[in-house]
Amino acid sequence: MSRYDTFVEDGTVYVGSADGPIEIAPLSAVVDAVGGPAWTISYSDAEKARRPEMNVDDEGLVVDVVDMLNAMTHGERFVATLAAHPTTVPEEDTISPRAGLFVGKLLENLENGVS
Repeated sequence: MSRYDTFVEDGTVYVGSADGPIEIAPLSAVVDAVGGPAWTISYSDAEKARRPEMNVDDEGLVVDVVDMLNAMTHGERFVATLAAHPTTVPEEDTISPRAGLFVGKLLENLENGVS
């Protein structure tokens, strides 16, 4: 199964695909959507109590959001779903549905690590 890279070119985030790069959004919009250029790893007390065997040695580590973004790869199904989402930004939103889907996956990776 193919995996496709994420990359930034001229300030825009792209995801590769079999048909060529898929434009996601300006890098600045993606970084703003996750809360800034740095992400601090943290675990809630409830999380720690629920999973006492969990390794939390990385708590407090600061991760560069752009480094995480560049480390992400995507399967064919996710890439096809990205391509199907619109790139226009609705008036009530700050990012497009396509960017929102991508940011959701980026946040998941920031919270759980890249698998």
